[in-house]
Amino acid sequence: MNQVAEILSIIGYVIRALGFIVLGYGVGRFTMDAYKKAVWQVQIALAVGFFGLLVGLTNYASAGSMGTFAIGAGAAIILSGMTKKEEETEESKNK
Repeated sequence: MNQVAEILSIIGYVIRALGFIVLGYGVGRFTMDAYKKAVWQVQIALAVGFFGLLVGLTNYASAGSMGTFAIGAGAAIILSGMTKKEEETEESKNK
């Protein structure tokens, strides 16, 4: 019975890691998409909220959970910058 509990514990850690990656990607993508279209007051609120979430996770979540959240958020930020460059090159080709 102890082996079943260990297996379920490992599965739980994997699911938590995947969940934090998805959460990090979703929050990062939402922040970057909304940031580009917002006025400066909303941009400040988005930045403070995003970094406040990072501080809260650092304090209250485990190191692994925080790391997987950071990986997801970093991927979202990098990918949002890459799509911008692709759109600029397509616009320059059309002119």
